[in-house]
Amino acid sequence: MQTDHEAVPLTLADIDASAWRALETAASSPQSGFRFLNLCSVDAEQKPQARMVVLRRADGSLRVLEFHTDTRSPKWLEFSANPHATVLGFCPQTRLQFRLQGTVELHAPGSDQANAAWDKLSPWTRTTYTGGPPGDECAFDVIDETALPKPADEAEGKPHFGLLIFRARTLDWFQLRRQGNRRALSTYDETGALAACRWVNP
Repeated sequence: MQTDHEAVPLTLADIDASAWRALETAASSPQSGFRFLNLCSVDAEQKPQARMVVLRRADGSLRVLEFHTDTRSPKWLEFSANPHATVLGFCPQTRLQFRLQGTVELHAPGSDQANAAWDKLSPWTRTTYTGGPPGDECAFDVIDETALPKPADEAEGKPHFGLLIFRARTLDWFQLRRQGNRRALSTYDETGALAACRWVNP
């Protein structure tokens, strides 16, 4: 039985297309290895910051990834000041790593894009944007489930809901293999079209 596509010859164009198909699939499949990605920003002290985020949408034709966030979170402030970002993902099943670099566009609460995304969320997910700002000190020394307040109305979260649109300019594709790891680098122009693709040393 073949594993990790070791015997499948892929062209550079095939590799780029398959990577984006995997991301598009992950956006709608909770079981996908690329469903949760590491989104990295730079803070006000020029220190790298990283966190796991849920991939909500991917568009291979535009080289776009979509994420949701609370606009009171540090990453919203960081991307407001510096839009440059790195997205990192690894799928254990295929042993593939994707590292994308690009910029983030912010769509604030009340914008058409944020409203459209909010309307697609489940009631439970909407309630995660209620309560205090992310990262604030918690009032509980030990969390007692019976003492926690009842969930707020989901509508209270909408003023804090923001949309992050990541536009990739490069994709660093890396595959772990038993014999001979492989790595390829794709670059995209401003329209998202594939501008160049080449093999690089693993």
